[in-house]
Formats: sequence, C-alpha cells, structure tokens
Amino acid sequence: MPAAPPRSRSAGAPRAAAGRASGPHPGARPTTQRRVDPVTARLRIGRLLLAALLAVATLKLVVVQSIEAGDLSASSARQRTTEISLPAVRGAILDRTGAPLAFSVDARALVTNPRLIASTKGPEAAAYAAEMAAGVALATGQNQADLLALLTSGRGYAVLAKLVDPDVARALRDRFPEIAEEQRESRQYPGGELASSVVGMASWNADAQQLTGLVGLESSQDKLLAGADGVRVVDTAEGSDTVIPGSTRYERAAVPGSDLQLTIDSDLQFTVQRLLSAEMQRIKPKGASVVVLDATTAEVLAMANGKTFDPRNPASISGDQLGNPAVTTPFEPGSVNKIVTMAGALEYGLARPDEVLQVPGHIKVADRTINDAWDHGTEPFTVTGVLAKSSNVGTIMIAQRLGEDRFADLLAKFGLGARTGVGLPGESAGRVPPRSSWSGSTFGNLPIGQGLSVTAVQMAGMFQTVANDGVRVPPRIVAATIGPGGVRTPTPRPDPVRVVSARAATELRTMLTAVTQDAEGQQGTAPEAAVDGYRIAGKTGTAQQVDPGCGCYVKGRYWISFVGMLPADHPRYVIAVMLDAPPGAEHAAPLFRDIASYLAQRERLPVTAEEPAPQPLVAR
Repeated sequence: MPAAPPRSRSAGAPRAAAGRASGPHPGARPTTQRRVDPVTARLRIGRLLLAALLAVATLKLVVVQSIEAGDLSASSARQRTTEISLPAVRGAILDRTGAPLAFSVDARALVTNPRLIASTKGPEAAAYAAEMAAGVALATGQNQADLLALLTSGRGYAVLAKLVDPDVARALRDRFPEIAEEQRESRQYPGGELASSVVGMASWNADAQQLTGLVGLESSQDKLLAGADGVRVVDTAEGSDTVIPGSTRYERAAVPGSDLQLTIDSDLQFTVQRLLSAEMQRIKPKGASVVVLDATTAEVLAMANGKTFDPRNPASISGDQLGNPAVTTPFEPGSVNKIVTMAGALEYGLARPDEVLQVPGHIKVADRTINDAWDHGTEPFTVTGVLAKSSNVGTIMIAQRLGEDRFADLLAKFGLGARTGVGLPGESAGRVPPRSSWSGSTFGNLPIGQGLSVTAVQMAGMFQTVANDGVRVPPRIVAATIGPGGVRTPTPRPDPVRVVSARAATELRTMLTAVTQDAEGQQGTAPEAAVDGYRIAGKTGTAQQVDPGCGCYVKGRYWISFVGMLPADHPRYVIAVMLDAPPGAEHAAPLFRDIASYLAQRERLPVTAEEPAPQPLVAR
C-alpha cells in the first residue's frame, strides 16, 4: 500500500486552530456557567420570608407574655366573668313588743327604652305604646296618660314604675318583652304616721343601689340597719348576662342589717298621737310635743309632735313636718322649772311644805323687779302654796335661801344644759348660762324658768327624777339591737344620778299634788289635770316667747306646759306636754288628763284608797 502523502501546513492549520480553541489556553482561569433551577429559587425566597415571619411572631409573643400580659389577662377576665351584687336586707325597726314599725320587702322597678319601641314597631309603635301604658297603669295604679307620655317621649331610658311587686313585674314582662326589671327594696311603714317623727323615713338610692335613711332613726342608724352587701363572681355566656351553671369563682355573702327594737309602746303612741291631733285641731297652736316616760326606767313609751308625716306618701310631706321638736327644739320652761328650787330647799332643810311665807306682789333682784302673774298685796302663802299657786316672788324668796351655787349644781344634776343621750338624732342640749356669766339679775330669772331653755324630753326627765325618789335616769328610746341570727344585744343602761334624797322627792311629790286640787279657796293652777280616782302630782308652766328680732319677750305669745306623774304616791308614768303659742288662754293640763286617764284604764292602776284632805296653800 502506498504511503499517505504528507499534509501540507496550510491544510493542517484549521485542525490546529480547532484544537487550540477546544483546549485550555495555557495560563488562563477556567470559567463555568450554571443555570439556577426556578424551583430552588422559590424555596430560598420562601425560607427567607418564613424566617422573617417567625422573628416577628417571636417578638410579638415576647411582648404579649411580658409587657402586655397583665392588661390582656384582666381584659380576658372581664370578658368572661361578671360580678353580681348580693344586696343585704335592711333591718327592721320594732316597738317594745316586737311589732314592726318599719321593714323591707323585695321589689322591682319597671324600665324600658321608648326609642327602641318606636324603631322596632314602626307604624304600630303608637298603638303598642298605648296598649303598654294601659297595661302598666292597670297593674300599678299609675296614671295612664303619664305613662303614655313617657312611652312616646323618644328617650333611651324611662322608668315606668319605681316600686312594684316581683309578681306584677314578671307578669308585665311576659306581656310586654320591652319592659325590663331592676332590683329594688321597698321600705314598708305599716303604721303610717305612727311614731314617724321617731322612726323617720328611708328611700331607694339609685346611685348606691340600696335604701338610704333620710330622717329619724332611719338616718342616724343607717349603717346599722343597712348591713353589708355581698358579691358573687361568675362566668357569663359571651354577649349576654346569662350565668354559666357551676361557674362561681368567688362569693361573699351579704350581711343583713340589724333590727332596732325601741322602747315605744305602739298602742300608747297611737293614742297619744290621736289625742294630740285632736287638740291641735281644737286650739290650733303653732306646734306641740308630748313625751311619756316610764317613771322608773326612763324608757320613752311615747313621743309625739303636733306636726308629723306619713312616710308611705313622700309627695305629701313638707319640710316642717320632718323634724322631731321633742328633742331638737328647746324652749323656756317657765314655772315648770320651780321644782329645782323646791327640791333644793327640801333637800337642804331650808324650807318646810307647811311653812308660811309673807309673799309680796313683787320683789327686786339687782336691777330687775319680779312680779307674780296676778296682782296681790302681801299674802301668807305656805311653801306648798308658793309652788301650787306658782308664785314667782315666793319662789325667788326660797331660791335666795338656797343660794346661787347650790342652785347651779342642782340644774346640772337635773340634766339641764346637757343632752340626755336619748338615742335620737339632732338632740339639743338646751341652754343654761355658765355660772361664770351670771349677772346680778340672773338669779331673778333662772328659778322661775326664764333665761334658760330645755327640750320636752329634758323636761320629762326632770320630773322622772322626782317620780323615781330623787334618782335621775337618762331617758332612752332604743331598747336593743337584734343582729343576724337573732342575737339580741340590750342597749346599756345609763348610769343613774342621785339628785336629791328619797325623802325630799317624796315631800315634793306631795306638794305637787296640790297643783291639781280644787278645794274652795285652796285651788291650784291646774285642777283640769285631775283624774278621777287618782292623785296626780304635776306642775304648770307658762313662759313668754322671745322675738328673735329684738331679743325681747313678746306679750301674748307663750309656751304652755304641764308635766305630771301618775299615780302620785307610787308613780308609774311621767307625762310631759308642751304647747307652742296656743291662741287664747289655753292650758296643757286637759291633754295630760286625757293621756293619763287612758293609761290608768288600760293598765288597771289601783285607785286611791282614800282621798286626802286638801293641802293649805294660803294661811287663813
């Protein structure tokens, strides 16, 4: 085979070029080009986004679990829990036998949304409102026109009835679903005006969601009567007030209010108020007060005023009816105060009941001349006659024997110038001028009951001292409190005060029986106070009233008083009567007699075995 001819240089050049192009260039960096898969790219972006979201979530979790943890926890609790108030039942006020003078019952207020009725009922709204007004009026006794005006007022909230029985509320809600109930407590006063100036009145306080005392014991003893509300914490269904059964988280039971048991005798109180009301109608004084005390214990058995009110009808009450003048309004006692001088004279042996004094028609004390209430020359009055005839001049003659210091001491022992602590709000201490302020003429005023003031309950307390053999027991009106569970706690008895001896008190009671005697020529100032079959010891008082404008006494305007003890020998009762500015020549003695007669008959008090001989008042 012939040999292949050798290739020319030019012919081999392309191979060499091709070979150089396909092979690595000596000293050059090799390059590699790769195409990225689209799936891989999306995965990478997803991972980055996921990491960013995770970082944000982690940061939020840290914030929620640390910085916002407390607020979020509280908000969550509020959404799922509800506090339900458990109202405490207000305590009752009872008389001495346990009969209720005031007590509470469960009640409801009826409320609705007139605006919602108008929007949901459309053209039928007017007819529906009229039907609802008629239904509520029939069930509650309210005025139908007034109710219709409320229901068509366009308000967002209207009270249709403040206090209704729960059964009535339920029936109306079943008939008219737009009516809602609100929990209430209704205060009941079964006796109406009976002892209302003592008991007072309470009404529903919408802000406090409970009954609140306004006047009287309802006000002064409000905290004791109110008790303490309880609370229950429960879970409720979302968006409603429906309690989830078994979800109670916490409960504090309500503590019922305590009952107050008074010393008041309801039957006697009713009779006193009836008799006083009749007297107010007959003689028409500006005002009046009556206080009846147990002569031994000084418990207030009855306390009445000329102006009173019915707590069942608040709309009819005027401001001047709400007070209790028997303890809040002092007055000058006048001649009633003469028993202080006589008690001191008997206690210190400075006078005898049958001692005869030559009493002129007037007497001068410092720069003042004191006259008797009637014109007379010098007359031979016995010491008993000075008291029974109510001689100002004779009383000052005896007071001068007693002296200013002993007289001032007796005023304090009788409880004048200090509150009695009877247990009623707004009590006045009255006024006795301090001993250091007395002028020369002061001792011409005080022994005859001028220049000082007392309340009706203080005045009764003075005579309770004499009735109780010289021992004053501060009066009280709250006998006991009865707490939850019926635990009865008697009110502590006040410390007695020995004012005069039993001997002096007994002598003074005998002298005071002459005030009611009606013997010819030996008549006392109040025979109208006598009660057939009984000896009555008492004293009249007539004191001129002071005009606040000029500070001077007003002629023809008086405080008229009578205080007496029944029966005089062994007193069971003290009855104090005060009439404020009665027109004409009226006396307080007849009202005393009527009250005393009722007590004597009701209690079947033994009559006096033998009528004593009249006591000499004027020596003949």
